[in-house]
Amino acid sequence: MTQKTCFLVGAPVDSGKRRPGCLMGPDAYRTAGLAAALSGLGHQVKDLGNIAPAPHAPDAESGAVFALNQTIGWTSALAEIAEQTMADGLPIFLGGDHSLSLGSVSGVAAYAASVGRPLFVLWLDAHTDFHTPQSSDSGNLHGTPVGYFTGRSGFDGFPEVAQPVPQDNICMIGLRSVDSAERQALEASAIHRHDMRDIDENGIAGPLAQFLKRVAAANGLLHVSLDVDFLDPSVAPAVGTTVPGGATVREAHLVCEMLHDSGLMTSLDLVELNPFLDERGRTAHLMVDLCASALGRRVFDRPTRSYT
Repeated sequence: MTQKTCFLVGAPVDSGKRRPGCLMGPDAYRTAGLAAALSGLGHQVKDLGNIAPAPHAPDAESGAVFALNQTIGWTSALAEIAEQTMADGLPIFLGGDHSLSLGSVSGVAAYAASVGRPLFVLWLDAHTDFHTPQSSDSGNLHGTPVGYFTGRSGFDGFPEVAQPVPQDNICMIGLRSVDSAERQALEASAIHRHDMRDIDENGIAGPLAQFLKRVAAANGLLHVSLDVDFLDPSVAPAVGTTVPGGATVREAHLVCEMLHDSGLMTSLDLVELNPFLDERGRTAHLMVDLCASALGRRVFDRPTRSYT
């Protein structure tokens, strides 16, 4: 196994939706033993602590889009640290809600362009997050990151995305909650997507293997964005956007084991963990286990968990 330098970037982003709690996510990952799990696999771990949003104008208490300016501040700060840390290792962004990916992915894309390599994104999520601020009925910006980093219009006030991720370089796995506006935009796009019916009928390994083959053939960098709601809520209850019928524990571990086997992952988001909704830390521990699988933990090395 190739040892890596893993940068833990705490991103207590809680501005992407109205239900609070994700700001506690980074410390929950730390409490669940993420650093020890990775160092136990031989990796060097550098915890950079929790970052803060860039200075921003105050948000109005009412408005169609929730906490717009604060999210712009987070996007700027995360894009900057993402580009910086990519030069020296593998950044792991500890969320925080999924709006953090507006910054993490755009920053990683800027780094990829600077070294002349294409960026690919694996989106493990129940949702496409392909909205713009104008198309979102909820006004929650955690539903917009893919729209932003692929260069869709409508993100006035956000940092310009100088290096949009090509739609053909994105693969979504686990989809099962897509509204009509997203569906229409997605069907007109070149994004590769696999909903849970596809997974039920054909398995999860095939689509992922095909995508990883494309990344390798292009000598690409690979950003992985893992949302808690990719998992079935029966095994991962600590998320405010539960959708039944998600990935099983073994399906999720298989994805992460395949990522490690490929050697392609260069950055990672762990998002939407709301510890306030957890049960004795079980979701945080599962997410830590999945991260460890993506960085080399094998099936025989699983720790025994007890929640009684």
